[in-house]
Amino acid sequence: MKQSLQQTTSLKQEMRMNPRLYQAMDLLYMPLMDLQQRLKEELLVNPFLELSDPDVEQEDDAVPVEADKDLTDQGKDENEVDWEDILLDGFQSAPSASTYEDREFYERVPVEMHDLTDHLRDQLKLLDLSDAQYALADEILGNIGDDGYLQASLEDVVRGANSESRRLGEEGADVEREETNMFSREQAEEVLRIVQTLDPPGIGARDLRECLLLQLQHLGESDTLAYKLVLEHFDDLIAHRWSHLAKTCALEPREVQDATDRLAALDPKPGLRYSISTSDYVTPDLIVEKIDGMYRVFLNDTGIPRLRISKIYRDIAADKRKFVGENKEFITNKLNSASWLIQAIEQRRQTMLKVMNFIVDRQRDFFEKGIEHLKPLTLREVADVIQMHESTVSRVTNQKYVQTPRGVYPLKFFFSSSLGTSTGEDASARAVKAQIQKLVSNEGTERPLTDSQLGELLKVKGVNIARRTVAKYRDQLGILPARMRKRV
Repeated sequence: MKQSLQQTTSLKQEMRMNPRLYQAMDLLYMPLMDLQQRLKEELLVNPFLELSDPDVEQEDDAVPVEADKDLTDQGKDENEVDWEDILLDGFQSAPSASTYEDREFYERVPVEMHDLTDHLRDQLKLLDLSDAQYALADEILGNIGDDGYLQASLEDVVRGANSESRRLGEEGADVEREETNMFSREQAEEVLRIVQTLDPPGIGARDLRECLLLQLQHLGESDTLAYKLVLEHFDDLIAHRWSHLAKTCALEPREVQDATDRLAALDPKPGLRYSISTSDYVTPDLIVEKIDGMYRVFLNDTGIPRLRISKIYRDIAADKRKFVGENKEFITNKLNSASWLIQAIEQRRQTMLKVMNFIVDRQRDFFEKGIEHLKPLTLREVADVIQMHESTVSRVTNQKYVQTPRGVYPLKFFFSSSLGTSTGEDASARAVKAQIQKLVSNEGTERPLTDSQLGELLKVKGVNIARRTVAKYRDQLGILPARMRKRV
């Protein structure tokens, strides 16, 4: 076979993503806080951008500067200026610092918090412990999770303490250790019992059963029926087998249930009360208000920097004779980038308003009557109406929140699948869940509603739903089965 090199021509179509289109999608995807940070970064790196003063009328800002085709690259000569000097001189003519400080967004500053481990270690310092006991206790505290449970076996605790002891010995640390620096499981068991006496009660437990027993011991209720049930009949207890427990313990079912009510008042995760709160505050991107009987949609963008093209640098860039080579390319790119960014932000605003206005029109019954009147809605329906791609609507609604007269909701809340009804109209799955929640909250505790009964009641209301679908929605709502909701 003879090998040879050949040249051929072909014509084909390709779809390539423009880098600016990537950036536009990112801006559309960003929630409010991320967008604020992004625009602040652009203000720092692009000298053609500046904060806009709404009180001062600005001329046309978004005029991109294209490269002058008549100019030729003449190299470094007297006509080519130093762009760095221009920037430094130009910043002296920029708005005063107070202009930016008035619009500055002050973010929360993270501070060091006193967590569960610190709380327990402070208590250990008040106890008279030997070096070996303190070393084991410190190893145990390092293996206690945020919920307060010991997350490692005692064998792992001993292994970790012995390893740390050897490391300190190799480094020549002046640390006295009993038992020639070797710890045993019996020592770890003893120290664990000491740790379990600390506050909060139930700390250091290895499972839920031990956690409840420790709390009852702390309350002086070791001789109560509740303690006996946890100690001897824990499996039946968590399965809510009231009748079986009553027969086994020769008691009335009511007595067993009263004991379980006492257990329900205990804390199953005692460590969480000392955990560091990392709650994120939601800043709504949109606001819906009812004005004169009509629902109006507003963008909550008062904290977003208002950008415009700097007149100072635009005037500098207008004289193309001064710039050749890299300087001209830098100016053209930065000015075009600034102009495009302003247009992309405005497009983001208009897209969000279009989507939210359609949601308000479609879900008007929700705003008027509540969640039970929420209608089914898909991204495809919104995309078809506003004449945009479904992926664009998905980006608009992702991680965005809206403040309404009924509370603050994520935009994804208004989208749900549909279920058929006897009237021919579709019902929102989220509205059906709300109806299930309402039926269960109003049921009799002695005869709770089964999944089949819930399905029949929903069919009376016109919702065609299968029993297994009721069971799925009930699980998603965190509602126990009927036999576990029953009370005597």
